[in-house]
Amino acid sequence: MEQPAENKMGVMPVNRLLWNMAVPMIISMLVQALYNVVDSVFVAQLSEDALNAVSLAFPVQNLMISVAVGTGVGINALLSRSLGERRQERANRAAMNGVLLELLSCLVFTILGWTCARLFYTIQTDIPGIVQYGTDYLSIVSGVSLGLFMAVSFERLVQATGRTVYAMITQAVGAVINIVLDPILIFGLMGFPRLEVAGAAIATVTGQLCAGALGLYFNLKHNPEIQLSLRGLRPDWSIIRGIYSVGLPSIAMQSIGSVMVFGMNRILISFTATATAVFGVYFKLQSFIFMPVFGLNNGMVPIVAYNYGARKPERIIQTIKLSVLAATAIMLVGLFLFQRIPHVFLDMFQAEGEASLLGIGVPALRIISLSFLLAGFSIVSSSVFQALGHGELSLVVSVARQLVVLLPVAFVMSRIHGLDMVWWAFPIAELVSAGLCALFLRRVCRREILGQDSE
Repeated sequence: MEQPAENKMGVMPVNRLLWNMAVPMIISMLVQALYNVVDSVFVAQLSEDALNAVSLAFPVQNLMISVAVGTGVGINALLSRSLGERRQERANRAAMNGVLLELLSCLVFTILGWTCARLFYTIQTDIPGIVQYGTDYLSIVSGVSLGLFMAVSFERLVQATGRTVYAMITQAVGAVINIVLDPILIFGLMGFPRLEVAGAAIATVTGQLCAGALGLYFNLKHNPEIQLSLRGLRPDWSIIRGIYSVGLPSIAMQSIGSVMVFGMNRILISFTATATAVFGVYFKLQSFIFMPVFGLNNGMVPIVAYNYGARKPERIIQTIKLSVLAATAIMLVGLFLFQRIPHVFLDMFQAEGEASLLGIGVPALRIISLSFLLAGFSIVSSSVFQALGHGELSLVVSVARQLVVLLPVAFVMSRIHGLDMVWWAFPIAELVSAGLCALFLRRVCRREILGQDSE
C-alpha cells in the first residue's frame, strides 16, 4: 500500500505550524472556560449555598477530567509518534484502544456518581442546603459522564493528526449548548421547569453528549489518517501499556489537583463557607488564563511527539522555545488583570446583598496571581515531558508543587497567620515547581532530544 505524504507536523515551518495547531485549541479552550464560568454565575444568583455546592464538586469533576484527559494525552503521544514513524496499523490500534479505555473509565464514574454523591458532601459539610444542592449536581455530572469521556477521546484523535480545527468546533458546539441551556433549566424559562442546580448539571452533560457525538462524526468522516472500527475495540495490551506509560503519570498529576482542592476546601471552610466560595470562584476565573495555555500545549504536544518520532530535534527545540514565550505572555496578561480589577470579576459571582465575597476575594486573587509569573514555563515544560514519554517527571513536579509544598504551607499559614496568609502558599509552590521544571527540562533536552550524554 502506498505510504501517505508526510504530515504537516514534520514539514511546515515551526512558527506557522505552532499557531496553526494551537489557535483553534486556544479558542476552544476559551469557550470551555466561558461555559464553566457561566455555570457558576447563574448558580450564584440562587444563593451562596448553591455556589458552594458547585464549587465543592470541583475535585470530583477535576478527577473525571484528569482521567479522561490523561488517557487522551497517552493516546495523543502514542498516536502522533506512530504516525511520525509511519506505522499506520499501530496508530489505528492506539486510537481504538484509547476509546475503549475512555469507555471503561466512564463506567466507573457513572457507578460512583449514582451511589456516592451525597456521601462526598456530608464528609465536607453539614450545611443542609449545600449537601442537597451538591448531591443533585454531582449525581448528574458524574452519573452521566459518557459525553465527557467521548468528547475528550475523539478530540484527542483529531488533535493527534493535526486537525485541531475539528476539536475547536466540537468543544465550541458543546459549550454553546451548555450556555444556552443553563438559564433555561436553572430558572425555568420558556416553559421548562425550574431545576436550579440540577438544571446546571443537565445543561453540562447535554453539551458534553453533543460534543462527543460530533467528535465521533468528525473522526469517521474527516480524519483519514486513522481508521476506526468496532473490531479495533479488542484490547491490545502492548498498546494499552504504551498509552498508560504516558497517560497514568498524567492522570496522577492532574488528579493531585483534586486532592489539593479537597484539602484547601477543608482548610478554608474552617474559617468561613465564603472562603471556599472564593476559592471556587478563583478556579473559574483562572480558567480564562490557564485554558489558553492548555490550548497552546494541546497544539504543541503532537508537534513535539511527531518530530521526536521523525528524528527532527531542531524542530522540537524551536517548538518548545516558542511555546514557553507564548505561555508566559498569556500568563502576564492574567497577572495584570487580577492585580488591577479583581473586584470586577468577583462582582459577577455575588448574590444580591452579599458583600463578604469581595472582602475575602480581592486580596486572595491578587496574592494567588503572583504565581502566574512562573506558571506558563512550568505548564509547557510538563507537557514536553509527557510528549517525550517522561510523564513521571511531570508527576514529580505536580506532587512537589501541590502536596509537598502548597497544602502544608497553606495549613501552617492558616494556623499561625490566619486566612489572608493562606493564599501565599500558591506563589511559594509555583517557585518550587519552576525550579524543578528547569532542572528536568535541561536534562531531557540533552539526553532525549539532542542525544548528548550527561556530564
